[in-house]
Amino acid sequence: MVPAAPYAWADLRGWNLYFLSKVVLAWMGALNLKVLPNLLFLVALLVPLRWRWARIARSVLALPIGVALYYQDTWWPPFQRLLAQPGVLDFSASYWLELMSRFVNWPMVGALTLLVVAYLLLKPWLRMTTLSVIGMLGLALIALPLPAGLQWGERTDVASTDPTPGRSTAPRGPANTDSLNAYLANFYQQQDTLKTSFPGPSAGAPFDVIILNVCSLAWSDLDEVGMRQNDLLDHMDVVFDSFNSATAYSGPAAIRLLRASCGQTSHTRLFDPVPAECQLFSNLQRLGFQNELAMNHDGHFDDFIGELSSYGGLQAKPMDTSALPRALVAFDNTPLHRDGDVLMSWLKRRQAEPAAQVALFYNTISLHDGNRIVGADGRAAAADYKARANMVLGDMASFVDAVEKSGRRAMIVVVPEHGAALHGDRMQIPGMREIPSPSITHVPVGVKLVGMGAPAGGGPRHVTEPSSYLALSELVSRVYALNAQVPAQDRDWSALLQRLPVTPMVSENEGAKVLDYDGKPYLQLQGNQSWMPYPEDAR
Repeated sequence: MVPAAPYAWADLRGWNLYFLSKVVLAWMGALNLKVLPNLLFLVALLVPLRWRWARIARSVLALPIGVALYYQDTWWPPFQRLLAQPGVLDFSASYWLELMSRFVNWPMVGALTLLVVAYLLLKPWLRMTTLSVIGMLGLALIALPLPAGLQWGERTDVASTDPTPGRSTAPRGPANTDSLNAYLANFYQQQDTLKTSFPGPSAGAPFDVIILNVCSLAWSDLDEVGMRQNDLLDHMDVVFDSFNSATAYSGPAAIRLLRASCGQTSHTRLFDPVPAECQLFSNLQRLGFQNELAMNHDGHFDDFIGELSSYGGLQAKPMDTSALPRALVAFDNTPLHRDGDVLMSWLKRRQAEPAAQVALFYNTISLHDGNRIVGADGRAAAADYKARANMVLGDMASFVDAVEKSGRRAMIVVVPEHGAALHGDRMQIPGMREIPSPSITHVPVGVKLVGMGAPAGGGPRHVTEPSSYLALSELVSRVYALNAQVPAQDRDWSALLQRLPVTPMVSENEGAKVLDYDGKPYLQLQGNQSWMPYPEDAR
């Protein structure tokens, strides 16, 4: 066998498809191409090797390197984060198959199929290695750093000096790793100083506080299924348009809600002890509210019920729902009850209770990804998000009507944990919530004041400022204080929403941080000290 010419560049052969596919996908915006590693990999494959054993060894080593480099060039988070979703090993087999199918992006499959066909047709006529090198060098030229002053984020703005509680007044510099780290540190330092001041117990007419905590419901999900207008939110008295759930997972979201009476903390500090004055239900209990807990699930997935008591300070025993029929089968094959059945059962029990005031925490996972609905024959079948959303929102709207008709006075708060990620984006497939992106944490929050003399008609009043759980705690405190004012006609309802705490958009999961800086979202992944603009374009 004649050895290869010592100074002739090697032919990439099948590797041409590898690099040409990267050129096509990067041009489509589907890859976050790392130029330098790819050029080094290209050169390593082009270097001529005299001996056959050396060329075989290079090909064997190149395969795992090429696969790892390709994954690194996607927008997806590090591979270890894909398996970091809470309780991922408890997912049912059918849900795993459903998740795997979502990794297939058919427009990209079509583009790559056309690339393969073109490659086979042109291969006899053109030197494909030359096209691959030209394509990669072209991408390298496009990715060259811009001159100073034209880099992303090269703006220096000073934040508003509006003294509204929670609004940052720290000066902002260019959006880079140092300024974003400083901004985040300043945010948490400021949040440490914020706290809701609840009044003392009063002799006002008793009322209940009912928190409806909904899993997997964001504005983006409602838009995706054409349900932004719905009977539940349209009949609220107050709607928060820019509420940030601050996380994309249920346990942390519930803890943040239960700790709403103090400013927002980092993800790791959620599992540290806090004073009782930070716990919303502890504050309500001090005011004479009897704490109660109800769920449409058993609460055992990812130790959800344990986190409510250990980190949220909710010491109530869950309402017994064993006699209620099964309406859905959850993503982990456990039975779920219909929300209307659970809530109406609670209301029936409530009407027979002697307690003057009750604070209920109700949690539902009916909208969680991968749930199936139980048919008349008792079999579970797939049900799309819109069908389940119609059922959940309809049940809750009926519950609000039932509370009104019962004659009970109540403050009903609808607050989702996070969104369902129906659409997905460049970094996450539909249903994946490892990164708390703005579309997942921007959730619809509504408040209904039943039988409390609040002005009716004209639709809900909207809170447009960026807000989070501290604003809800403040609103509960204000409603309690206002309720104590007699006579009712003298109550200043318009003051309820004035100067509610403003909370800039900062969200965290265990492995990712996302914040809004001068109107743009930025992302930091675990193990990476740098920040990057979050790619918000649709998948």
